[in-house]
Amino acid sequence: MAAMVGSSARRGIPMYSKNLTSKKKYDFEDILEERRQSSDVRYAMRCYTPVVYKELSPCKPSAIKTIVLHSEQVQYVIKELSKEMGESPDIVQEEAAEILDEMAHSMHMGAIRFFAFTLSKLFKCLFKSICVNEEGIQKLQQAIQEHPVVLLPSHRSYVDFLLLSYLLFTYDLAMPVIAAGIDFLGMKVVGELLRKSGAFFMRRSFGGNKLYWAVFAEYVKTMLKNGYAPIEFYLEGTRSRTAKTLVPKFGLLNIVMDPFLKREVFDIYLVPISISYERVLEESLYAHELLGVPKPKESTSGLLKARRILSEDFGSIHVYFGQPLSLRTLAAGRINRCPYNLVPRHIPQKPSEEIQEFVSDVAYKIELLQIENMVLNPWILISTVLLQNLPAINFELLVEKTLWLKDLTQSFGGFLDWPDNVCANKAVGSSLSLHSNIASLVNGQVVLNDTEMGPGVAGESVFKEALSILLCGSYRNQLLNVFVRPALVALALQMTHSSRKEEIYSSFAFWLDVFSHEFIFFPGIPLKDFEEGCYLLTKCDAIQVTPQQIFVTEKGSDVISFLTGMFRPFVEGYQIICRYLSKEAATETFSEKQFIFGVRSFASQLIETGSTQCYEVLSSDMQKNALAVLVRLNVVKKIKMSDGLTYSVSKETLSKTAGMFESRIPVRKLVAARL
Repeated sequence: MAAMVGSSARRGIPMYSKNLTSKKKYDFEDILEERRQSSDVRYAMRCYTPVVYKELSPCKPSAIKTIVLHSEQVQYVIKELSKEMGESPDIVQEEAAEILDEMAHSMHMGAIRFFAFTLSKLFKCLFKSICVNEEGIQKLQQAIQEHPVVLLPSHRSYVDFLLLSYLLFTYDLAMPVIAAGIDFLGMKVVGELLRKSGAFFMRRSFGGNKLYWAVFAEYVKTMLKNGYAPIEFYLEGTRSRTAKTLVPKFGLLNIVMDPFLKREVFDIYLVPISISYERVLEESLYAHELLGVPKPKESTSGLLKARRILSEDFGSIHVYFGQPLSLRTLAAGRINRCPYNLVPRHIPQKPSEEIQEFVSDVAYKIELLQIENMVLNPWILISTVLLQNLPAINFELLVEKTLWLKDLTQSFGGFLDWPDNVCANKAVGSSLSLHSNIASLVNGQVVLNDTEMGPGVAGESVFKEALSILLCGSYRNQLLNVFVRPALVALALQMTHSSRKEEIYSSFAFWLDVFSHEFIFFPGIPLKDFEEGCYLLTKCDAIQVTPQQIFVTEKGSDVISFLTGMFRPFVEGYQIICRYLSKEAATETFSEKQFIFGVRSFASQLIETGSTQCYEVLSSDMQKNALAVLVRLNVVKKIKMSDGLTYSVSKETLSKTAGMFESRIPVRKLVAARL
């Protein structure tokens, strides 16, 4: 086991340690209950007196822009660019002012009250309940008074940022300023309303624009340092279309940590927030996007056309505010801030390798806490069972298997919201009714529905089936977030056909590395992940572990088989992608767009001929994640060209990797294609 220990020694004591005991059902409050019984006008117009950081008075949005524009940092960059470009500093300053006008929020109480009234009406139409953990709200209220606060929610829907502002207004907490994509400015009226409710806008890519970066970074840091309002942004960078947590982006996190590293603030609180939807508003849109149907552009007319959803039921939302994390505590004994004293604060510095590693660790810790505090609902379990029993399953058997999975989920520490005092048949039936757009009960059998595709989609029969499976899979993926470590141990046990612990760990580490873009793992501690997976499987009596060996128990064979089945679409999908590269793309360079189109065409042919039933390989999410991993494994080389990125296959490395995949991946033998 020496090799196992060595592989986890990169960072010493890990920053993240998961609570492996099953959570209690926390005291959630349904905030819509009161809204249904009292006036929305009175609610929106009530006295709003939030507590603020160290009792500072709010600063006007226009004053913030002035502070930013005349800050030492921005003025330094203006002077440097003026010299580089040979232009007057006044011209560069004017450009900086235009950037600020484009990005800055203009928070106004009138807009906030308008949204409070409108969202009350909207949320009561769409959702049965919005449940919030009150203990988390109390801790947030205390944190806001002590130090600057950064809110870091999970991101599954456009509803997220509206919802959080609505909740903070409801609980009389300071309204956040929210990082939003520049796309929203294309929505006439709505874009400006969002600006007036606290949104500040950032371009999707800064490129090498030093002035934009300097102005944006200083704007965020000024708001944070002054304690003007909590800063809110999404570590994932964009909405997850698959309900799996996305690999974190570090840009904004680097910016908000900078004032602490330069000793401009004593501490900063980072607050992980988990938002769990029983049914996601954009679920159908996401599935279409993953299959190549272009994403509709954000527009006011598009928003108005979406009014039809007001007649639908989207169930419940759970919002869990996690324990505020002190950046000072996280950095203690880990970060040396002295080098920042050697350079004037206003001069931009590239973060050291030590700082970059620290920022990465904090980002992964936050995302793992988001996952840990996600609330799972019955449909997540039902969809997981459904996908392993296609094309149909008897309703009574579905109930039986769902209850079995419920016990396993609770054994693994999943945070499950199962209805109280309701028989299992009714709980499953109610979930099927809520998700009747995905599955139906027909003659005692539960089947996935045929789903309409958008116009101009080739291979309609294959894509119709894929759409239903991706819709269902987005809910199963929420369980995979919780099950990933024991599932990878189960996968390794089946792949190795061995009971030797070292061999099983080696296989586990291989798959953890392969799926590092699909799921969130804390960097550098694969042994700890392996031990957690083994602990959870031992806890449910699926395996027995000795110092040298791991045995599957008689009771555990069903658990191991089920967990492996959950992962089969990913395993088969990656294998198909490797086969595509070796057969179709090994001789020439290609762009990401060509790769996605090629994999989709290749996989569609395999499905049509009955060679595979892996519809999930048609998802652009899996294709992009696989490409990123293959680049990291040096199977594919990334080449920067003047017109963008291109890729080429390393035949020798592909052959070795494909061989590993072939030897480790059992492919189902199919009797016939299911079209």
